[in-house]
Amino acid sequence: MSVQLTILGSGSEGNGTYLETAEVRLLIDAGLSGRQIRRRMATVGRTPETLHGILITHEHSDHINGLAGLAARMDVPIYCNRLTKQAIEHQLQIQIDARIFTTGASFEIGDVTVDTFSVPHDAYDPVGFMVHTAAGNIGFLTDLGHATKLVVERIRAANVLLLESNHDVQMLQNDTRRPWSLKQRILSRHGHLSNEAAADVVEQILSPGLRRLYLGHISRDCNQPELARKAVGGRLERLGGTHVGVECAAQHVPSATFTL
Repeated sequence: MSVQLTILGSGSEGNGTYLETAEVRLLIDAGLSGRQIRRRMATVGRTPETLHGILITHEHSDHINGLAGLAARMDVPIYCNRLTKQAIEHQLQIQIDARIFTTGASFEIGDVTVDTFSVPHDAYDPVGFMVHTAAGNIGFLTDLGHATKLVVERIRAANVLLLESNHDVQMLQNDTRRPWSLKQRILSRHGHLSNEAAADVVEQILSPGLRRLYLGHISRDCNQPELARKAVGGRLERLGGTHVGVECAAQHVPSATFTL
């Protein structure tokens, strides 16, 4: 059976991706509401009750918002590191059935192997994931202020990558609704990737094996999908990476399912 990937939504209002292989059905982050996760999984004919696990990158609300409802209603194991588990339980005031991994370690769920790696972001112990399947490798790299050498090395083998392209620097600097302290946080080395920073990451990992690139966590106020696509797509074109399909993940509608 092929491997199928559907980004249910990506942005500051909630993040979540559905991944299905021959043996397992996984949710990577549960930042959408429980109702929205159910509705969007229904577009691919699935329900949360069929999940074999939920992988959590970090405890910020746009990555765990739907977790309380899902955890309360279903016996679905949650995979996270210890500090993230503690932060989730404190933040949501719930106890979760967590399968604890150590950041940097790998673990198996059915027919997939999940590599975990540390990313620089202002959370307790945030991680990225590289999911190895029989059809290819899928990387999840959102919410990071900059790409360390470790991050680049860990995602270099991706055939499909969800990569943060959060803001256009000029739009962020000109935004009158955000205080300077928030702008500093976003622009910091533990904040979020700009369009140009995302393009820099792509330049470092571009390979013949990279087939699909999703630009995620695009700011509603301080970015535009066209700007993100232009920055990253333009860089790919200059590097001869025209074999890579580029799509901007949306906040309010799921992406079309990609089959590896």
